[in-house]
Amino acid sequence: MRIAKPLLLVTTPIGLAFGLYEGWRLAGGLVVIMAAMIALVGAAMLSVVLTVRREKRTEDAARAAPSSSAHDET
Repeated sequence: MRIAKPLLLVTTPIGLAFGLYEGWRLAGGLVVIMAAMIALVGAAMLSVVLTVRREKRTEDAARAAPSSSAHDET
């Protein structure tokens, strides 16, 4: 995992760029639709990641709040 994660982070954008270039050579303007689909999937993934992080933050805050308020009442 130590090597795989950085390798994937580097090779995926390179592979996407190479794929779009080859698509341009083969299909011309249809690559615009492919790029739009890639952007849409990327935006969806970003939305999921941000939602999970926000929910985790609120869950951590809610978990920390009762312990501090319970400690104040004693």
